[in-house]
Amino acid sequence: PSTWQGYQDKESLKLFECYEDELKYYTEKYHYSPTDGKVVGQHEGAHFFTIGQRKGLHVGGTVEPLFVIDTDTEKNIIYVGEGHAHPGLFRRTLFVKKEDIHWIRTDLALSLHQTMEVAVRIRYRQPLQKATLYLTNSGLYVDFSTAQSAITSGQFAAWYLDDELIGSGEIY
Repeated sequence: PSTWQGYQDKESLKLFECYEDELKYYTEKYHYSPTDGKVVGQHEGAHFFTIGQRKGLHVGGTVEPLFVIDTDTEKNIIYVGEGHAHPGLFRRTLFVKKEDIHWIRTDLALSLHQTMEVAVRIRYRQPLQKATLYLTNSGLYVDFSTAQSAITSGQFAAWYLDDELIGSGEIY
């Protein structure tokens, strides 16, 4: 683990806090509303669908396949986007609440304002992806080197050093 650019001095700590604000921004999902699009079908309940899901939508007539890009279970709405490259499918950063961080290698657990270069997996059998962990007061930011498809709240991120699993946490 490395400390964020010598955060012990006040100026460096302010720099870390500014970067933390940027990480918060990148973790926020776009808030879709019914006025953003049109009704393309009916379903049995938004809670049955997950971000990135393609199967089971039963909607045709589009050039490319549709994917779930967001759900609103309170209003029972599923938002879909067309194509594998739809921007609504991708985010570069995810967040794990402090209480949901699990270190398998406790000797490698980060201290406040420390960072660590790791490889991360957010789906079963997904190839490991390069990322940086940032530990803050509220939790852990996982900032990928490239945007990831279908980062989904409630699922898990697992981080590795080489091929060794060292920690995991529930995606918020």
